[in-house]
Amino acid sequence: MAVKWGIVSTAHINRLFLAGVRESPDVKILAVASRDARRAEDYARKNGIERAYGSYDALLADPDVEAVYISLPNSMHIDMTVRALEAGKHVLCEKPLSRRAAEVERAFDVAERQDRLLMEAFMYRHNPQTRLLTELVAQQAVGRVRVIRAVFGFVAHDPANVRLIAGLDGGALMDVGCYCVSGSRLIAGEPERVMGEQALGGDGVDVAFAGVMRFRGDISAHFDAGLALASRDLLEIVGDQGTLRLTDPWHCRRPGIDLLREDEDKDERIEIEPANSYRLEAENMSAAIRGEAPLLLARADAVGQAKAIEALYEAADNGRAVRLCS
Repeated sequence: MAVKWGIVSTAHINRLFLAGVRESPDVKILAVASRDARRAEDYARKNGIERAYGSYDALLADPDVEAVYISLPNSMHIDMTVRALEAGKHVLCEKPLSRRAAEVERAFDVAERQDRLLMEAFMYRHNPQTRLLTELVAQQAVGRVRVIRAVFGFVAHDPANVRLIAGLDGGALMDVGCYCVSGSRLIAGEPERVMGEQALGGDGVDVAFAGVMRFRGDISAHFDAGLALASRDLLEIVGDQGTLRLTDPWHCRRPGIDLLREDEDKDERIEIEPANSYRLEAENMSAAIRGEAPLLLARADAVGQAKAIEALYEAADNGRAVRLCS
């Protein structure tokens, strides 16, 4: 039986989520909410959603809604997540859950107290491309991993874009750099020390952010992310015997992994069948709600992610390396 979902907000990113889950037999989008009833009704009509609510609390009060997808601005993630959990809903909240680790801990405390599931929505983590990458690393396809290089950026032209507003927890690290942090942590674990540099724009947010993270095993990760940089997407895992290169690591629209080995004359291209990451993450959460599978991303990953982001901002603000507690 399909899990019945509600969508909290009519944000632009919903189009990707809806497109992904529309054909899934495990997910039914039952309701959508906006702070404007007419907007919610128009949105529901255009997207074939049965119920529309003129407030978020009204959707949370619907007893038929089992889980919610939260796509509000970053600054509202924790508050709405806690409200939804306390209303008895399972929560899939768009990344990043928060830039403050204590807030993430608090949200998961509520989830455990309410016996509800909470997952941070890093959709790329659910894609077969990402799974294959971790398998190749585990098989030492490039030998011992020494360096990780990650890139994600584009130009946000509109000054009213929520990504450029400090009061909404915007910024390059929060919006796109969080993928670079997540991808690095996926391969190397939790960082022991981080450094960061940022360039400010918008109304005071970082529009470009460069970071270095040091991990156990003498692994270092280097990344740059931006809201004022030409569009770039890259994830490289460099070992002592070769390199794994993903040129579409985050969107996964053109999946495939290039394997470049020191002892071979020709690079190998590993093709991967495309799969919708949004559908896969919603199906994973729906299966977990039904007790049929574990959540791919749970408390430990979300807390580790927030700790890394918090430390990177501290490093950039204070101009010094920050050591994280193990």
